[in-house]
Amino acid sequence: MLPWSADLAGRFEKTTYTSELLRGNPLGDPHERPVLVYLPPGYDDSDRRYPSIYVTMGYTGHLGMLFNRMPFRQPWPELLDALFATGDVPPAIVVFVDTWTKYGGSQCLDSPGTGQYHSYLCEEIVPWVDATYRTIADRDHRAITGKSSGGYVAMVTPLLRPDVFGALATHAGDAAFELCYQPEFPGLARTLRDKYDGSYDKFFESVATRTGRTTDEDLHLMEVYGYASAYSAEPDGKVLLPFDELGVVIPEIWARWLSRDPVEMVREPQYADALRSLRAVWIDAGRQDEFYLDLGATAFRRAAGRAGYPDDRLHFELFEGTHGGIEYRYPLAIGWLADRLG
Repeated sequence: MLPWSADLAGRFEKTTYTSELLRGNPLGDPHERPVLVYLPPGYDDSDRRYPSIYVTMGYTGHLGMLFNRMPFRQPWPELLDALFATGDVPPAIVVFVDTWTKYGGSQCLDSPGTGQYHSYLCEEIVPWVDATYRTIADRDHRAITGKSSGGYVAMVTPLLRPDVFGALATHAGDAAFELCYQPEFPGLARTLRDKYDGSYDKFFESVATRTGRTTDEDLHLMEVYGYASAYSAEPDGKVLLPFDELGVVIPEIWARWLSRDPVEMVREPQYADALRSLRAVWIDAGRQDEFYLDLGATAFRRAAGRAGYPDDRLHFELFEGTHGGIEYRYPLAIGWLADRLG
């Protein structure tokens, strides 16, 4: 493993995109966003057109983190380049999209609590990429992939917009919300009660005084609030939590969360139709995932089967591993998608 950097066979272009859809968003987050585009080897030497694969980030992930180097592990962009450098995989353009918010993420949904991140991706970034680079500009040659919250985005975006994306890969994506989210609610309710008088306002006031000194406990509280801002915000932007002071789910709010659970979505005819239209679906997760997203992956795979998605277009795998340190899985899915999009 190279400790500093690697020579690349392809190249990356980083652009700042000015979004009109994110301008004036409810959280005051930047409407100018970084977009990172990978161009495969040979792109500059021909007039060839390429399929495109979009990568969305996990919760608390943003584009500035992509080239971080860990001991004995290569950054994900270098793994991507190494995949295409072999020449064994059909080349593709890969687009890394940033949907960060002050809460750590947006689930890439349109929400009055966060902003129009779903529309930003589908209505601004995809057309811009197609106009700027030599893509094959149709849904049958366009896929989306991600891990964790990014894996969630990869599952639901083609269900919501099958006209835009024709394939997906999800690594430990958020699914089966009763399993991956609900078990945390009592612990969060207890923390809010004991430290912040049950008030998220007091929590955020405390975090603001501890810049650079947030804890894992803080991040868990922030994360669930961020999910609520995506799944259950009122038209005026007020964020409704899905649990009460005992950590018990509030049925009418929880139902709003479940309406965006990928497992529940594909039970509905319009989303089942969208799923069946996809050219390829990759689902995987580590067997020891701390958030039970291996169970969520299994539930989504079973839901896809019940919806009539054909086995010969689906890859499902549970591997030995936890939620973190699985970036070696990403090129496997990218290569599989590229082979099916080419």
